[in-house]
Amino acid sequence: MRSQRASAPNKPFFVYYAPGATHSPHQVWPEWIEGFTGTFDEGWDRLREDIHARQIQLGVIPAGTLLTDRPEQIPSWASYDERYRPVATRLMEVYAGFLAHTDAQVGRLIDALEDLGQWDNTLFIYITGDNGASAEGTLNGAWSCPTYQNGLPEDPEWLLEHIDDLGSARRENHYNVAWAWALDTPFQWTKQVASHFGGTRNGMALSWPSTIARGGELRSQFHHIIDIVPTILDAAGIEAPAAVNGIEQKPLEGVTMRYTFDDADAPSTRPTQYFEILGNRALYHDGWIASCFHGRLPWVRSQAVPFDAPPERWELYNIALDFSQAVDVADQFPDKLAELRALFDVECRKYDVYPLSDATVARALPENRPSLLDDVTTVTLYGGMTRLPELSTVNLKNTSFELTAHLHVPTGGAQGVVIGQGGNMAGWSLYVQDNVPSYVYNYLGREHTVITSSDPLPAGEVRLSVSFRYDGGGLGKGGDVLLRIDGRDVGVGRIERTVPYLFSMSGETLDVGATTGSPTGPYPAHFPFSGQVDQVVIDTDPQLTQEDHDQIAHGLDRGHSPLARGGSP
Repeated sequence: MRSQRASAPNKPFFVYYAPGATHSPHQVWPEWIEGFTGTFDEGWDRLREDIHARQIQLGVIPAGTLLTDRPEQIPSWASYDERYRPVATRLMEVYAGFLAHTDAQVGRLIDALEDLGQWDNTLFIYITGDNGASAEGTLNGAWSCPTYQNGLPEDPEWLLEHIDDLGSARRENHYNVAWAWALDTPFQWTKQVASHFGGTRNGMALSWPSTIARGGELRSQFHHIIDIVPTILDAAGIEAPAAVNGIEQKPLEGVTMRYTFDDADAPSTRPTQYFEILGNRALYHDGWIASCFHGRLPWVRSQAVPFDAPPERWELYNIALDFSQAVDVADQFPDKLAELRALFDVECRKYDVYPLSDATVARALPENRPSLLDDVTTVTLYGGMTRLPELSTVNLKNTSFELTAHLHVPTGGAQGVVIGQGGNMAGWSLYVQDNVPSYVYNYLGREHTVITSSDPLPAGEVRLSVSFRYDGGGLGKGGDVLLRIDGRDVGVGRIERTVPYLFSMSGETLDVGATTGSPTGPYPAHFPFSGQVDQVVIDTDPQLTQEDHDQIAHGLDRGHSPLARGGSP
């Protein structure tokens, strides 16, 4: 903003600031965490009660708003094993420190606007949350994001043993399910459960001192995130373009909220809004909301629940009188429920929501996404190619492969990463230390298998190869590793199990000649190869049978895999 004001002081600016916090993984400097030590020792039920009381006191929710009950699938603090409570409270302390740090950065943004003399003349919209707090961290919390991303909940004993890692760059941790429920006070449920406000409703603060006459007031009109852009355009006096670069644009589906700035009692201009995430769905209309909890739990990675059959049940709430969706009145107003369900169908057809699907694992698998590498079994990469996204490059999961790196090794030897994928939580790497090559496989940050050459690299042109023979017969199996230098066998090893789906959803990539993320193996960050990587040729030999493909497409997302039961793949 400062640079823009310096170079074009009379030109308005637009800033979209999305720090990615406090999405998992939760990592922050220790000094931010320690300020919250002991804050959450009384547990999530007490935290929820305290938040509710404070919301009432501050007036941010209507007086008399009921605190909704805890879902039966979420344990009470009293029933939670005392042995693991220190991990649970530490996970929440880390999150709170991360949130405090994030708030401080937003404060710096506001301070900068004030220093520029632009605060009064800036429309500042601050939205907190992402479809409610996340319950994806499993019932016991998570030490490593890839574990729950691959449907493999961690043993709470492991978290307890590694409690000192939480919040650090060494781990990608996430808090327990029940903390998410507490953070969504006073509503039911959490992120992914779009049937209830705990999975959809977020706080928003809006400031524009030069235009909004009365600051510090509340507004209760019903609006949706898609109303933000129309509000900005309205404030700027700009109409959305009908075409961009000759391409006709779809109409904006949101409405401006500017009418609320000076009239707290103005009727809402958004009478209807549908919600749907992974089968959990709802329809808001004129102060009422029909809600259907599909039964799909956010912390179970691979599962399926029948549609329009138990445990599905449509509920009805009068939001005008029941802010928190605490009192289901479906039996009292069956006609109103039928009306809203019919309107939900209309909205779904209008906005292409159908067919409803609760698949998660199948959506993440590369073979179920369009790819330019479909049916390609040989890929050539070149030195300097970095930051290749996992789902857009060669897939070495659940397959045999032959990887050959064509190197130039200088006189005196070399060191550094030749090629690698993933990071310290999961992945693989072919690297050289003290002129001796090694291949490392990192299974979810917990098991590191290293196969090291018996011989150093010779100087000059060298072919360094890794051969992996996959066991086959399903997903996430192990295999045998053979390391070669110029065709000579120099190292053998065994990897007992492999990552079935994803190495990372946190920005780790495939890199040639260095590592641009966290180190996958026992070497420092970046660790560039001191020689020259001319090219890396990878030949894959997929072992998946038609039965395996059927399991991926129809079984995992239908809940038939052992992953859905918390077992090993």
